[in-house]
Amino acid sequence: MGQPKRKQSKMRSRLRRGAHNFKMPLLAKDPADGSLVMPHHVNPETGTYRDRQVLDVEL
Repeated sequence: MGQPKRKQSKMRSRLRRGAHNFKMPLLAKDPADGSLVMPHHVNPETGTYRDRQVLDVEL
């Protein structure tokens, strides 16, 4: 395996690692009850997806 010809600076390493930061997931407001849900996912609180009941959820 090849060896690096020069030492990589601390700044260069930190810039690379800074690009791997975590992002908050995008959430959409459910029009039925106002809860926050990930887009294109079933609402776990109500069991609905695109205004249709797809899961039986006990309230």
